Amino acid sequence: MTQTNKRIYVWELPVRFTHWVNALCVVTLAVTGYMIGRPIAFQSGAEASFSYWFGTIRFVHFTAAFIFFFSFVFRIYWGFVGNQYAKWNTFLPLKKEQWVGMLRVLKIDVLLMKSRPLKTIGHNSLASLSYFIAFLAFLFQCITGFGMYSAMSDAFFPQLFRWIVPLMGSDFAVRQWHHIFMWVFVIFTIIHVYLVFYHDYVEGRGTISSMAGGWKFIEEESPDK
Repeated sequence: MTQTNKRIYVWELPVRFTHWVNALCVVTLAVTGYMIGRPIAFQSGAEASFSYWFGTIRFVHFTAAFIFFFSFVFRIYWGFVGNQYAKWNTFLPLKKEQWVGMLRVLKIDVLLMKSRPLKTIGHNSLASLSYFIAFLAFLFQCITGFGMYSAMSDAFFPQLFRWIVPLMGSDFAVRQWHHIFMWVFVIFTIIHVYLVFYHDYVEGRGTISSMAGGWKFIEEESPDK
């Protein structure tokens, strides 16, 4: 028997596009959000109107938030119309084999009890569940962020989220939870990047390059001639 690699188109263009847009937005939102929470003081003798750097940071933060929200909404839509690897039901452990798969991934990725990788083409079961939880955290950040923004904007869209402030008790509570979830995304991003490189090295299926071109590889055994 000889082993060959079969190329499979996994990640469609809309999935790849929203992935990189969301990644850029998350980094931008985390950096600017941290600076908004802990402003850096610059000593300057210039007129205040010429030193509007903090206003620029807030503008970048709000712009990235709008882009992120609509990219996130489009990704949800694509979960209903995309291919089998993008479908929303792949992110929920609805089948017994998905739970079994999660235990196997834990043994390989976390406990290091097995060295042989799983033969998965899309997301493995544990990654899918973690992404679904991340989606819920994304939604929470969008709601709380626009809820705070509604106090300083008369625009129609931010006003749709005004209800979150009285629901959570105060603007301070919303701000604190919004800040805490920022660190959740920082930790999630670190773990995500590590596991992507780990699986790319262990499995050798083009995990990293697949989010650029969409193609992954799987081993096939064919009879020798």
